[in-house]
Amino acid sequence: MYSFDHTWPYEKVMGDIYLHQCPYCCEENVLTGMKERDFEKAKEEIKTILIMPCCHQKMTIIKADDDYFWTTEALRAAK
Repeated sequence: MYSFDHTWPYEKVMGDIYLHQCPYCCEENVLTGMKERDFEKAKEEIKTILIMPCCHQKMTIIKADDDYFWTTEALRAAK
């Protein structure tokens, strides 16, 4: 099981997936190009790749809940 530092918050607005901030380059209000079918795969806990449009970094999502993407890498600094 991954810890909370392997999560990143997202918002779904009218079918589009937004991140308040990119975990890699810190760009704000990032509209991802995530397709609905990929989002549904993530909700079903099927590993999904998301390429960030701002910096082209690859985020590997292992699952999505109603608020967070759970990823294979730590995206938050451990405290």
